[in-house]
Amino acid sequence: MSTVQELLTNYQQVLEDVRLIPGGSGIFDVTVDGELIYSKHENGRHIKSGEIIELFEKYSEN
Repeated sequence: MSTVQELLTNYQQVLEDVRLIPGGSGIFDVTVDGELIYSKHENGRHIKSGEIIELFEKYSEN
């Protein structure tokens, strides 16, 4: 299951908007409410399976 599908399946009741915005140079950033929760550029690697969901859950707890 893709990250977007997983977010929509598990959090549809709290998500107002999900956007995939194409970028250049292999940039892969994930923001929630304007706050960066993951950056491929900063971490030097692509996400692991389930990692975005875990980060989203941690963000949502705050």
